[in-house]
Amino acid sequence: MNRSSKFSFQWTLLAALVAALDCQSPAGNAVSPVIAGQALERTCFQTSAPWTPNGNLGSDVAIVYGIDTNLPARIATWRDHGYRIHVMTGVAWGEYQDYLYGRFDGINHEDEAQTERNGNKIGHGGDVYYMCPGTNYGKFLCVGVQRALDAGAEAIHLEEPEFWDRAGYSEGFKREWRAYYHEDWQAPDSSVDARWRTGKLKYFLYRRALQQVFDYVQDYNHRTGRQVHCYVPTHSLLNYAQWCIVSPESSLALLKGCDGYIAQVWTGTSREPNRYRGEVHSRTFETAFLEYGAMQNLVRATGRSVWYLNDPIEDNPNYDWDDYRRNWESTLTASLFQPDIAKYEVAPWPERVFGGHYPRSARRADRKAIPPAYAAELQTVFNALNDLKQPHVSWDCGTPGIGVLVSDSLMFQRGQPTPSDPYLGNVYGLAMPLVQHGLPVTPVQLENITIPHYLDGFRVLLLSYDGQKPLTPAVHAPLADWVKHGGILIFCDRDADPYLQVRDWWNSDGNHYATPREPLFEQLGLTQSVTPDQINPVGKGGVIWLRERPVDFSTSPEGAERVVTAVSGAAKKAGLKWRETNYLLLRRGPYVIVAGLDESIGGDPRQLHGHFVNLFDSELRVVTDLPITPGSRRFLIDLDVAATGHPGLLASACRTLPGPTKKHQLSFTVAGVGETPGVVLLESPKPPKTITLAGQPLTTFEYSAQDHLLWIHFPNDVTPRQLTVQY
Repeated sequence: MNRSSKFSFQWTLLAALVAALDCQSPAGNAVSPVIAGQALERTCFQTSAPWTPNGNLGSDVAIVYGIDTNLPARIATWRDHGYRIHVMTGVAWGEYQDYLYGRFDGINHEDEAQTERNGNKIGHGGDVYYMCPGTNYGKFLCVGVQRALDAGAEAIHLEEPEFWDRAGYSEGFKREWRAYYHEDWQAPDSSVDARWRTGKLKYFLYRRALQQVFDYVQDYNHRTGRQVHCYVPTHSLLNYAQWCIVSPESSLALLKGCDGYIAQVWTGTSREPNRYRGEVHSRTFETAFLEYGAMQNLVRATGRSVWYLNDPIEDNPNYDWDDYRRNWESTLTASLFQPDIAKYEVAPWPERVFGGHYPRSARRADRKAIPPAYAAELQTVFNALNDLKQPHVSWDCGTPGIGVLVSDSLMFQRGQPTPSDPYLGNVYGLAMPLVQHGLPVTPVQLENITIPHYLDGFRVLLLSYDGQKPLTPAVHAPLADWVKHGGILIFCDRDADPYLQVRDWWNSDGNHYATPREPLFEQLGLTQSVTPDQINPVGKGGVIWLRERPVDFSTSPEGAERVVTAVSGAAKKAGLKWRETNYLLLRRGPYVIVAGLDESIGGDPRQLHGHFVNLFDSELRVVTDLPITPGSRRFLIDLDVAATGHPGLLASACRTLPGPTKKHQLSFTVAGVGETPGVVLLESPKPPKTITLAGQPLTTFEYSAQDHLLWIHFPNDVTPRQLTVQY
């Protein structure tokens, strides 16, 4: 069947699925009625406020932020408006003075505040500090988590376990060092070995704290028969490495009780500058594309799930709406290029989106509220994201099947005395040339390749131990096995990283290797001389050794071209059909996701021919010829695929749920953010006789006999109203 099942008699099927289930949680708290699809928890948002009209986004889940004593009351306001309830709290910092001053366990923990070399504590003002989590810290978090469980939370989100690279000088950290390494503390900036060991300890400490909470929730589930899940909202490995933060990242997915992540990727992380062809500047789309890819590869083949965060603005309030909109479209588009992911956090802090005035740096009179067109566009996209789990997915751009291996140890080499490249060229030097040539390359988590079938689907992998090191030798056997079965490994390194001298498995406990590359090459059978820049056969596959530091590939056009040339040869050897494009294009059922690249290869723009509706267009107009120009971002419905010949919903700038069905009639319940434009786009083989909203005649509609489409316009309201189309 070449039609999307979503659009086949959609309104009839959805109407049949609507069910108001009056049920009670095991804790005795009322759970909101479950509407069609809501149990799938496809979209969510986070908020620290009680329900407000500006926060009423109509997603499946409201994530209520904070575990203070007011939490149950705030939860009740969202549950009363029909949302499933999750709870989120910060892990690294919060209003945790009870722990800090010993009111929790009788022990003063001020010496656990993350501290810089000069003695300054790192925090958010006052006595809210980033914490170096001691042995009781996770137990303290469990007290607030219990409050959330008692209030009927269906999931717990433990946000941003972050340890700043510049920290590591507190008495609490020194105490943990002695307990972990059984030796005296060393100042992190005193040597590369001390820096490395500092990173590994920070990595361990937050994993320990989180495991304490996971265990607590698992025990609660066992005692009560509930199934409360635990997620960790976290930035991508690439961003944490570039921002000089250490976090447990991939190790969490293997911990008992961790159900997955929220990928905190947004304009604020993705506009961080990097270097390509020697030019340093922000590349929001391309960076977001790689960040989302890294987060997807944290969970692939693990059985865990990940939600992708999108933020219609960002934390910096000093940009204007045009900037926010342009960059949101870039990051949103980037997130859609990961077809295995179909769960989204559509906004953090929706009140600041629909109730904020920007730029904050302007005079108060010059600050602007959200433009109506952007408000409508956002709600259209929020609703479409509920439908991104599609069975038919296909790429139509550069060659797929290529990955760049990354390790959590990227975060361990970022500080003094010898920090790695500030622009993270050891990753972007390999990945960015491929993205810019239209290849949907993805970062591949090195620690996860021991998971069965993790490397399935990859035919070419790029790897360097410059700027990162394998945390265990166990990764080498499955990597060598992958090569022997036909994969091509491009190893980019000239054994020049100062961190090769740190004390770790390759030079300890009877091992005497100068670099972890040597035992990898032993596994590959490359113990004799290796011909550089050529494919050295290994079983059915092979290895290309580029004896350069990846950072060097980021500093010139020649370096970028060298990467592309090597990958091209590897792809052909691996049996891939080589193709380069100046755009990325992915089809997900009836949806077409498009991004034009502005630092790419030459050539005329690709032309898309057909009948499309661009969901970034608040008017949802039909376009027939669409050039993919540099910098363009498109989230399209392909009407030629979506059309069924029957009346049905195609898109809407409001929450649109099916109502009672009757012959010759469509009925929906509609609600949206108050005082924003609402529009509903229907497939309609014939014009309507009448349209009513809340029982009143509605004349603000337009019908196209040529396209068999019906546009219905009205002002959104937070109160659900019935929209009826009579034929």
